[in-house]
Amino acid sequence: MEINPVDLKKIEDRGSNIYEAVIVSAAKARAINDQNRLEFNERLSAMAPGIEDDFEDQANPDQLKISLEFEKRSKPHLQGLNGFINGDINYKYKDENEK
Repeated sequence: MEINPVDLKKIEDRGSNIYEAVIVSAAKARAINDQNRLEFNERLSAMAPGIEDDFEDQANPDQLKISLEFEKRSKPHLQGLNGFINGDINYKYKDENEK
């Protein structure tokens, strides 16, 4: 797995402080993760059920293919952080006086 540093100056330019950026990015990452989970479960449920037999350790190639596709995707926390840095995420406070 590749590790890339994050420039904190870019994060501070988008938000008032680093903690705000973490909260906004984490909220977006949770939303992306929930969306991915729903899509994954929908795709698995759409597959025809396999033949039940005594050998449960046999892997279903279609399930493996779907699992590998989801593993290769960018991780939700990186998508959330990149979305925040690029300005793709719009957020606001519940009470404007809290800012």
